[in-house]
Amino acid sequence: MGLYRDCNLQEISENLIGNEIKVSGWVYRKRDHGGVLFIDLRDQYSVLQIVTEADSQAEDVFEAVSKVSLESVVQVVGVLRKRNEEEINKDVLNGEVELVIGSFIVLSGASTLPMYIATDKPYPEEMRLQYRYLDLRTSKVRDNLMLRCNIVNDIRSFLARAGFLDIATPILTSSSPEGSRDFIVPSRLHKGRFYALPQAPQIFKQLLMVSGIDKYYQIAPCFRDEDSRADRSPGEFYQVDIEMSFVEQEDVFKLCEELLLPIFAKYSEKQVIRDVPRISYDEAMLKYGSDKPDLRNPIIICDVTDIFRGSDFSIFSRGVEQGKRVRAIIAPGAGSESRSFFDKKIQYAIKELGAAGLGYINFNIEGEPKGPIAKFLDQDRINKIKDIVNIKPNDAVFFSCETTEKVGYISGVMRTMIGQELKIIQDNIQFCWIVDFPYFERDLQKGNMIDFAHNPFSMPQGGLEALETLDPEEIRAFQYDLVCNGMELSSGAIRNYDLEILYKAFNIVGYSREEVDRNFSFMVNALKYGAPPHGGIAPGLERMVMIIANEVNIREVTPFPMNQKGEDLLMKAPSVIEGKALKELGIQLVKK
Repeated sequence: MGLYRDCNLQEISENLIGNEIKVSGWVYRKRDHGGVLFIDLRDQYSVLQIVTEADSQAEDVFEAVSKVSLESVVQVVGVLRKRNEEEINKDVLNGEVELVIGSFIVLSGASTLPMYIATDKPYPEEMRLQYRYLDLRTSKVRDNLMLRCNIVNDIRSFLARAGFLDIATPILTSSSPEGSRDFIVPSRLHKGRFYALPQAPQIFKQLLMVSGIDKYYQIAPCFRDEDSRADRSPGEFYQVDIEMSFVEQEDVFKLCEELLLPIFAKYSEKQVIRDVPRISYDEAMLKYGSDKPDLRNPIIICDVTDIFRGSDFSIFSRGVEQGKRVRAIIAPGAGSESRSFFDKKIQYAIKELGAAGLGYINFNIEGEPKGPIAKFLDQDRINKIKDIVNIKPNDAVFFSCETTEKVGYISGVMRTMIGQELKIIQDNIQFCWIVDFPYFERDLQKGNMIDFAHNPFSMPQGGLEALETLDPEEIRAFQYDLVCNGMELSSGAIRNYDLEILYKAFNIVGYSREEVDRNFSFMVNALKYGAPPHGGIAPGLERMVMIIANEVNIREVTPFPMNQKGEDLLMKAPSVIEGKALKELGIQLVKK
């Protein structure tokens, strides 16, 4: 028995019928049935129908109920009874009982609402973010929040059973080489110097491995000053940060699959495909036109460059002689589509993707080739296309001829577009590992010089020997991404624990030993005192919840998100800092 309630609304059952109970919650809905007032009382757990009748109720109680505003917080004492047969709703919890009001107290009245809670009406996102405390009362957002909590609890339980230590790493730290822009915090005690909020606990978790911690994790806040996307928050997000000593790549994969697949199967309404293929970066870029392939889409992109070499289709044959590649994107069952189906794809590729154009062949129900470029290809070339692309009667196939990088991008976008339009993307959950990422790449913004493709502290495949003997662009890294339904869910790597390999890798991109010592002293010094082989991964928490909840916007699964411009409309951040505070920090604003 508490001051405000005897139980929450989920704990009410038919066993309490005939008993006087005390409950509290929010006024969710009100209905006036001519002398009989109904209130749907809501708390976090459930909804309970409250009833009062004018002819059997104290006048002051009936008046209080009639005047109470929606979303006011009230306390009700009354007798629980079974509903009339025609009013029973077996589809909801508490749908067979109701509480007859004995006393009614308004604990906190609500003003006129800027947005109603008991409605499916979509409100503008700006309003929802400004009044997020109201938005969080809606069932959809609340369910997403509860889902997030349940997932985190399951993650913690699994990792604790597996022997992982939950260790918090610093929030105020120095800038690190993750790649995005840092959020900077000025120091009051050390004027002119700044902290950085961590883009990830990357360095700290590696240092924990050096310190002898065998298995580490935390639900880690990460801060990156980057532009917003549907699947990316502009400021703060959380990741399940994991690191382990004495592991290889497959050890990380095994742990991650054992952690994540049961969670997705438990909470998602969709089928979770248990087979998680390993796909090399090069294979992903060829077959799917992306290093984040959506395997629910059955379309496979094929390279048909050699088929067009020397063909009578001069636009492509000339391009091939100039070093361009030709990719084929099958459109299953689209052979009988109208001309506009094909023209729209071509115009989209030209106007939106910067393509020179697209060619296509559509095969009729007998498997005979039609379309603009079919007449330029002899039967032998047509047969080779059928075999390579796996063409069936009534299929169509688009062709793109561009530079290697551009043709991959265009074919990948068209693959997604065609799959969506033909409605052939499966409604399930499919994971894959992308492996064998390039360790180095050429940076066009640095004069085409060799630079690290990703994390410079990951281990190159082949170790020191590979760095000393192979062309840098041939070297692959022990880096990997876990992709789910076309979304990068997580990145990870086996780390470099050998100082000589680190020096050599940085030397290839133009750093001397002295520069490495100076710029990365935190890692160099640690590696001098005995570092174990180690590796890890960090699944994005919000993205996990997004996929499971079938949401397309990350703000729907974030308790207090910023808008697309990086503004917190609820807390009015970022805000102006007054002169005194700036003076204490030794900062002077310069007007542009």
